[in-house]
Amino acid sequence: MTPSRLLPSLALVLPLALALLAVPSGGVAAQDAEAQREAARAILPDGEAAWLRYPALSPDGQTLVFTYRGDLWRVGVEGGDAVRLTNHPAHDHAPVWSPDGEHIAFASDRYGSFQLFIMPSRGGEPRRLTFHSTGETPFAFTPDGSHLVFGASRLDHPDNRQFPAGSLPELYQVPVQGGRVSQLLSLPAEDVSFSEDGRIVVYHDRKGGENIWRKYHTSAITRDLWVWDRESDSHRQLTRADHESRTPVLVPGSDHVFFLSEESGSYNVHRIPLAGGSSEPVTRFRGQPVRFLSGARDGTLAFGHDGLLYVLPAGASEPRRVPVRIATDWRENDERVISISGGISDFSVSPSGKELAFLSRGEVFATSLETGTTKRITNSPERETSVHFLPDTSAIIYASERDGRWGIWEARRARSEEPYFFVSTLIEEHPVVVNSRNNSQPLPSPDGKRLAFIEDYHTLRVMDRESGEVTTLLTEEHIFSGGQFEWSPDGSWILFTWAVPGRATRDIGVVRTNGSGQIHNLTQSGFSDTGAQWILGGRGMIWRSNRDGLRSLQASGSTEADVYAMYFTQDAWEESRLSKEELELRREMRGETGAGTRSARGGNSADTTAASATHPDPDELDFESGRERRTRLTIHSSALGGYLVSKDGENLHYLARFERGLNLWSTNLRTQETRQVLTLNAGSASISWNPAEDRIVLVAGGSVSIVNPSNWSRTNVPVSGEMMVSQAAERAAMFDQMWRRVDDAFYTRSFHGADWDAVRTIHEKFLPHIGNNHEFAELLSEALGELNVSHSGAGYSSSSPGDDATAALGVFFDQSPEAASEPGIRILEVMRGGPLDRADLDIRPGAVIESIDGEAVTAAVDPSRLLNRKAGNRVLLRVRDAQGSGSSEVTEVVVQPITGGAENSLRYDRWVEMNRREVEELSGGRLGYVHVQGMNDRVYRSTFEEVLGRHFDKDGMVIDTRYNPGGDLVADLEMFFSGRHFFEYTTDDRSSGFEPSFRWTRPSVTLVSEGNYSDGHCFAWAYQEMGIGPLIGMPVHGTCTFGGGNTLLDGLRFGIPSRGVKDAQSGRFLENWQTEPDIVVANEPGVVTQGRDQQLERAVEELLRIVGG
Repeated sequence: MTPSRLLPSLALVLPLALALLAVPSGGVAAQDAEAQREAARAILPDGEAAWLRYPALSPDGQTLVFTYRGDLWRVGVEGGDAVRLTNHPAHDHAPVWSPDGEHIAFASDRYGSFQLFIMPSRGGEPRRLTFHSTGETPFAFTPDGSHLVFGASRLDHPDNRQFPAGSLPELYQVPVQGGRVSQLLSLPAEDVSFSEDGRIVVYHDRKGGENIWRKYHTSAITRDLWVWDRESDSHRQLTRADHESRTPVLVPGSDHVFFLSEESGSYNVHRIPLAGGSSEPVTRFRGQPVRFLSGARDGTLAFGHDGLLYVLPAGASEPRRVPVRIATDWRENDERVISISGGISDFSVSPSGKELAFLSRGEVFATSLETGTTKRITNSPERETSVHFLPDTSAIIYASERDGRWGIWEARRARSEEPYFFVSTLIEEHPVVVNSRNNSQPLPSPDGKRLAFIEDYHTLRVMDRESGEVTTLLTEEHIFSGGQFEWSPDGSWILFTWAVPGRATRDIGVVRTNGSGQIHNLTQSGFSDTGAQWILGGRGMIWRSNRDGLRSLQASGSTEADVYAMYFTQDAWEESRLSKEELELRREMRGETGAGTRSARGGNSADTTAASATHPDPDELDFESGRERRTRLTIHSSALGGYLVSKDGENLHYLARFERGLNLWSTNLRTQETRQVLTLNAGSASISWNPAEDRIVLVAGGSVSIVNPSNWSRTNVPVSGEMMVSQAAERAAMFDQMWRRVDDAFYTRSFHGADWDAVRTIHEKFLPHIGNNHEFAELLSEALGELNVSHSGAGYSSSSPGDDATAALGVFFDQSPEAASEPGIRILEVMRGGPLDRADLDIRPGAVIESIDGEAVTAAVDPSRLLNRKAGNRVLLRVRDAQGSGSSEVTEVVVQPITGGAENSLRYDRWVEMNRREVEELSGGRLGYVHVQGMNDRVYRSTFEEVLGRHFDKDGMVIDTRYNPGGDLVADLEMFFSGRHFFEYTTDDRSSGFEPSFRWTRPSVTLVSEGNYSDGHCFAWAYQEMGIGPLIGMPVHGTCTFGGGNTLLDGLRFGIPSRGVKDAQSGRFLENWQTEPDIVVANEPGVVTQGRDQQLERAVEELLRIVGG
């Protein structure tokens, strides 16, 4: 791996002066890499706590409050024994001191989302301040201590033309005694710091969404510092750089702003004159970032670095580490018992048909298919996958992540007198294929003598279990990142999903297992062909394909699929085309017996067909002519799940979704009679035959049942078991899983210059100090942030039935500080389509909601509290008419509030309509407007409808992609907007159409922003590269990359890009390659909040120039 600037900080056992050496802008020198790695391996300070986050310095500079293991603690700046302030199962973080030092505010998820609490700084019972369920972050108290200022994505002012996105929060304040929240600033301002008199506020902006723990990022979306003069209500940009500038701190008596900057390489404390100018470093750490800057009245600064706390006294040249000792027990047991009654993700039926091996929570279990008695087979914090019984039932084989790589293992019953795994008392584990490679997806041959598996994700190999000899069958020319494969019944061939290099779709291939190199591509369709299974004893196969299904307008969108069959012998093909009577006559004339009589209800008879009773000679199979012997088996395309063909080849059973969920269907392949046989409405399901192929094992919603196809009766298997897990061990395993996933799958082996081995060493030392999954997600994000890449970072989400959920009324209301001190909610605007937008109501701007469900709305009451968990319920409002409406009448109305998400949709529709009307007005009706909200089929359809419907006769089109978060629509949109008019359908009298009729053929301009992401960046880049029209707005940071989500346990997940996107001409990756607009226009803070969209105005001006007007 390449030595990197992204290396650990110098260990604290080294002299501090060495740790403060200057860092050249190019990063750590290559010869320092090994020393850095060795330093990172050094143990943390003996007996001290680590992973101390969110430190906040008291106003007098004497005390630090910080988060450790999900609670708040305090310690003197000289260090020592910390004192616990909070003790709650929730995650408490982001403490903020009141100006007098008597109170601390913080965020906690005690009621679901993060809301604000306040408590005495020396300890005591926290008191809740806010009640809205969107989530909030405290930033500072006002200088007089009367209010707490925080950031949240609530409801903006109706005049603000900023895009209504959750990634662009606003600034609010709440009285420290509790009560109504008011809006301070209708802009995405964070980490605010006040001057002593409260007139000046310094903040960093937020231009869009990105992993906040990302490092070394240089682009237009990085944060800048701004100065807000509250007296003149003016905003002045203090920093203008491509690197990060964040967390400003104003200290009394200083004419400088202290802040965190990556100008010198890693995050360090810098300072810049408040009046403007150049910044200079204050600290010179290298490697790991400085985080969580705060300051005291005397100019002392405090911050976190490499999981530890530091203070920098005023006038000092070097920071001092604050040693922290914490003597405490864990709030909960590390080990916990988890019930196993569902959550099955993969399974294998034993050849005896008596038991089922399955995976749940990454462990292997075995259960009785009769009684549900369950035995845990594996006991490791690492993951297991791909579980299978050996044909003789002597072992269960599976893949497991251990010691930093995937290996193949088997479990055997230790006591011969115990016939089944589910009743075994002792289980022995043995390695099967465990070496320096990643070996996964084990699949035993039908006779159990050989084992197929995937080596290093791109190679299919077969091992002779007796001799250990290994044969390579397929390489990266055939498979990519694993893939499905299946042995033929006689073990001579393997069907596999063929990932043809350079193609996005898949084919079905077949390869001889004797190592002869015989490989055939069976489909070569250009459509998606996957999931092949052998039928008729090896004389044919079934698979799924989308060639006949309905497709999204979006080329890469969802498609319906069907089950198809291909026959490898002419005889099997001919028999499949015969009626039942013709087949019986044919076999009778041949003198064949056991001619496949069928049960009346679609199951298999005791006698099987001659075609399936014996295996064909491997050399008799005709794969080359298979394309001429294929047929569609399903009579209707659908969102297809699993599928099976009975062993006599007469019936197809499959899972299909048409509306709600997956249900089980069956088709008689002779008569084409098709019917739904079981209603499941399952979100996920899978089916498999038992060994006799007379029963279907169904797993739906994680639960197991046995289905009899003769009468379609269903018997549930009451899986009942439990497992003991260690949370610390599971987190260590999940950290290892994340690291290995990046190491195996990151889209470029350069790792963007990161030494990924060193990154692991840097961060895993903190695992013993992690107290909950919020902290663990931050640790993963910090590690992933070293890659300086988009689509990365980790997250954690959890929910419980009693969580807060603030309902919405669909109105903009007056959130000014003045209005918050008055009784009632004054309505500024009723949103179209909202609960109060009804024909029988005449609620106008200026009306006041005086009470909700009989409770008066006063200055001391947060209306969010009165609307908690009331979405969809009948709610009584007491409303006083607007002054000047000719009436002061007070009426009572019953409405049904909506969810916050539904209200956000109304806000978005309103924003789009405002923009459309403005374009219409500014252009005199000559130009059209469309906002491309995302990159999916729904958006493509709405774009198609707007452009070729409402705006089909416009002279030009304003394409607004600002804050488009991505998806996969770039090729469709580029083709749609790059149409060239090549002929018309016409008579002498009039035109009746033209070609291409399904593409826009007139001029266009595209609006872009720093918040365009992923495919939102791909479109901006391609639009400019193809010369379709000018880009207008702000630069788009380079995020045109395929992201990949990875699910861990208990609501944890992380993402990394597994595939990059290159410019076809230069071969340069678009990741971290910023797209510069042809015309740069910013929406200025003091302008956009007053109702003007400068970018939209400039787009209209430019497009009118292009079309001539």
